[in-house]
Amino acid sequence: MRTLIPLLAVVSAFALERPNIVIFLADDLGWNNVGYHGGQISTPNIDRLSREGVQLNRFYVYPVCSPTRAGFVTGRSSMRTGVMYTVIRPWSSYGLPTDEHTLPQTFKAAGYQTAILGKWHLGHARAEFLPNARGWDHYYGHVNGAIDYYTHEREGGVDWQRDGKTVIEEGYTTELFAAEAGRVLASRDRARPILLYMPFNSPHTPLQAPKRLVDKYATIKDSKRRSYAAMVDALDTAIGSVLAAIDKEGMAKDTLVLFFSDNGGPLGSGADNTPLRNGKATTFEGGIRVPAIARWPGRLSPGKTDQVITNLDLFPTLAAAAGITPKNTKPFDGKNMWPSIAEGRMTPREDLFWAVEGGGTVRLAVRHEGWKLVRELPAKSGPARNYLFKIEEDPEEKNDLATGNPAIVRDLVARIEQWRQSHPPNGVRESDGTPAGWTGPKRWAEAARR
Repeated sequence: MRTLIPLLAVVSAFALERPNIVIFLADDLGWNNVGYHGGQISTPNIDRLSREGVQLNRFYVYPVCSPTRAGFVTGRSSMRTGVMYTVIRPWSSYGLPTDEHTLPQTFKAAGYQTAILGKWHLGHARAEFLPNARGWDHYYGHVNGAIDYYTHEREGGVDWQRDGKTVIEEGYTTELFAAEAGRVLASRDRARPILLYMPFNSPHTPLQAPKRLVDKYATIKDSKRRSYAAMVDALDTAIGSVLAAIDKEGMAKDTLVLFFSDNGGPLGSGADNTPLRNGKATTFEGGIRVPAIARWPGRLSPGKTDQVITNLDLFPTLAAAAGITPKNTKPFDGKNMWPSIAEGRMTPREDLFWAVEGGGTVRLAVRHEGWKLVRELPAKSGPARNYLFKIEEDPEEKNDLATGNPAIVRDLVARIEQWRQSHPPNGVRESDGTPAGWTGPKRWAEAARR
């Protein structure tokens, strides 16, 4: 089943002038935490995008943030790049391999200005891992996850920079990113299109928000949920500020806006993924299916598509929308889904895979034709637990069919195990605690090995 209103006028993307592209990435924003999904949090600006754009109703990402970001910027499976099982920790020497080509490198080669404002989380130990070395002309933000929203610190050191140099300034990170976006858009070279990527750190922990917004949700009794709601509200306001800047600059009709979340909402931190099962760091739908919207006034008619689309598809899809040939030499794992978004074409999908490791358990999943297998197994030893669903008929994953379909389970387990073989030996794996004797730098920007 699907609902989609096609293009106002069906035309080839290659015949269009190259659009500006603005990408909003939320951090830990669950399915039911936006107004257009019926959530209780006020998100008028995200809801505006949902009315003016195409709702990507079956949009999938990885269960935690670094893998999603790696897959997005490369168009390749994070299992291949070694950033699949967990996030890049502050003490990690690993980063997105430097032989991987990135989306901003392709767009920069096509004449785009490129800027990233927000959370990087794809490696920081070496300078060649950092955004300015991966195709971004301008970088403002932090390299780690879970920084303090006000002090901008992680592990006792300042993690806040502009193009490789530490910046000491006051302010709430979400609001600072919006202000920087306004400056970037106002000062851009108007003779060239711009690619602006805004990977917010909100509403990821720590749960911190301006008091006025926390007070706005005083009727929510659970303190974590109240803070989470306030953070989402602030995120929505920041997105609204950037949309207002786009309108002020007269860019709206020439700008493709993309919005999505990096993973499902964390249930222990105030998120709500109803009606999807479970949440962040799992391979159930609540961990991997997220709100997503694409808007391009005059090019995309408002509507909704049930086409399955993933974070891996975004690089080839955005390149197609802009009429650009990607410069990658390693093959994409994602596909160009622009015809599905723009023209309503429904495309059958190849097998899709997910994995995450945490708490001594490896959680896996595969989507094959109409089936989805969720598999959980101890990282070291012990029996596995398999769940099997007819996912199109049972998107809430209520009816486990594994017991009655052993042959299907065996086949899907074999597919998962074959996929896992692509993980490089030096790829990052679970690390729950700070290594003994490790201390963080006082200034993260200057700590990267040059």
